[in-house]
Amino acid sequence: MPYIAVVGSGPSGVYTAAALLEQNWLPGVRVDVLDRLPCPYGLVRYGVAPDHEKIKSLQNNLRRVLEDERVRFLGGVEVGPQGASPARLRELYHGVVYCIGAAADRRLGIPGEDLVGSWSATEFVSWYSAHPGSLTEDFVRGVDTAVVVGVGNVAVDVSRILSRGTAELRATDMPEAALSALGGGQVREVQMVGRRGPSAARFTTKELRELGALPDTEILVGPAELALDPDFRDPSGLPAARRRNVEVLREWSARPPGDSPRRIRLRFFLRPAEALGTEGRVSGVRFERTAPADGGGVVGTGRHEDVPAQLLLRSVGYRGLALEGLPFDPATGTVPHEAGRVLRDGRAAPGEYVAGWIKRGPTGVIGTNKPCAKETVRTLAADADLLLARGELPDPLGQLRAEGLDPVDWAGWQAIERAEAELGASLGRSPVKIGDWPTLWSTARSAPS
Repeated sequence: MPYIAVVGSGPSGVYTAAALLEQNWLPGVRVDVLDRLPCPYGLVRYGVAPDHEKIKSLQNNLRRVLEDERVRFLGGVEVGPQGASPARLRELYHGVVYCIGAAADRRLGIPGEDLVGSWSATEFVSWYSAHPGSLTEDFVRGVDTAVVVGVGNVAVDVSRILSRGTAELRATDMPEAALSALGGGQVREVQMVGRRGPSAARFTTKELRELGALPDTEILVGPAELALDPDFRDPSGLPAARRRNVEVLREWSARPPGDSPRRIRLRFFLRPAEALGTEGRVSGVRFERTAPADGGGVVGTGRHEDVPAQLLLRSVGYRGLALEGLPFDPATGTVPHEAGRVLRDGRAAPGEYVAGWIKRGPTGVIGTNKPCAKETVRTLAADADLLLARGELPDPLGQLRAEGLDPVDWAGWQAIERAEAELGASLGRSPVKIGDWPTLWSTARSAPS
């Protein structure tokens, strides 16, 4: 019975497990999906905005894979020095696929970035998504204006959540503390800022249009900033998706200002230069005006603009983190590989593989992980004879337990789901996420083994 470990239960991990099950070159294969959290689904649970029900419904597709009788979910298993090392996993399994994502945020590298009130978008998203490792900070206390640096889909998500009302958020699985803070907050304005022009923005048109559908919120786009972009003036050479963005922004820029209680301003050609502070807290952001340069980049103009704000969120990309025991390329934030096969000192290491963002970098959408996972599994299949030459291995779960690890199984996760449904019902809401470690652990352990 061949045993394959998949480290990470987000989309790339589950798609890898699905691809392994679809193969006929490993009859009787058993797949253990390991995760350091007691809850599966990775960024679908902890990264997708709670008001995106359609995307969150992808959990149902991932669930079907994890409920397959050939798959075991093993939550609460730390891979690394404090748990099962890569070397130990290689001993326990015929093959190991690492799908550990890109958990680090890129920084702006500006003075004042560490002031109170300056956060990464990921920290903010983890808070309102009830990630058990999130901060307990009330991000929006005393905030009238928020600045979001970045013009991708995550920047759109956080701008939208900051501008939603209690009634809309109450229908989501957002934890009660975040709901109360956001719903009772006084955020009147969000400025989403990009250093390049609107034609280079990375948000999708669907995400962009959702901003325009927010109740009691007007979208403001300055025609003067749009006009700085030569591709905006003549978008005929742009890809279709970016042309659609240009059409939406042009439509919004032609609207006269209204009197809505909340505003979202889309700003372009501004590069953050400094986070301004008062008594150790963010009080504004200083931007340098940029201008288009040859080759699609921008250059600084030396002109500056100060934007008063009490919250600064950076959403400028992610980076992979090194996992002790695996090779790592700090320049790319990925594990060196060849078609998914890990390279150690430039040489292929059959039995160790990568998929997802730790393989290719933080690019693409959720669906991009499917072909990425299939490529890695094809590589693993090519190594099948070598992997199976090790012969029969004892059940890895028994070995992990004997070494002091006590994974949360699928029944434990189902106990968490039931507890979240009961919590939501007690609050007159749909299921509400539980976000603290002690409750998650005690609930998972309450399930009959």
